[in-house]
Amino acid sequence: MSRVYPLRYYGDPVLRKHCMPILDLQRPQSIPGFGTASLQELAENMMETMFDAYGVGLAAPQIGLPVRMFVAAEYHQEQPEGDIPLSAQVRRHVVAINPSLEILDATLTASHTDGCLSLPGLWSDDVQRPLAIRLTYTDEHGVQHTEEAEGYWARVLQHEYDHLNGRLYTDLLPASYLQEHRKTIAALQKRSKAYLKALEQKR
Repeated sequence: MSRVYPLRYYGDPVLRKHCMPILDLQRPQSIPGFGTASLQELAENMMETMFDAYGVGLAAPQIGLPVRMFVAAEYHQEQPEGDIPLSAQVRRHVVAINPSLEILDATLTASHTDGCLSLPGLWSDDVQRPLAIRLTYTDEHGVQHTEEAEGYWARVLQHEYDHLNGRLYTDLLPASYLQEHRKTIAALQKRSKAYLKALEQKR
């Protein structure tokens, strides 16, 4: 049975780590506070956590695991229907382990709306990203994939890939953005500190 992990929020140091590659796909991963899980179990749990948070992607550091893995889903509609379970609206999904990302044309960029499950309640319409990318990755079964993506799906994959390098969408915006939302940012940092303290006490 799949489980939902608590999300890590802005201010948690794990979100700024450069994640390590997964060298042994057969070795269980240790999720802080939740024991171990195989990659297949971890992928299922991450998808369930993403659905629970009503997201389109989730990277391993967002559950406290600094490894190069993320999940993402493309839904039948860009704005899923609220009265239907999110898992039932998936058109396709990706479990990306040790991904590499190539920008196909650095001159083709556009600004679009971006937000993050680790910064709930915040978003910006001014996040600029390349329009077309190529993603190469291994899935949870050890199968290698390469796919090219454009537009919305390319932005989703870039956002999750950035997490694996310790980058957030706020890094693509002027410093004034964080200043404008400083009260929300401070609340998230306080929440992160409290969770880390509780996690430490459980050890």
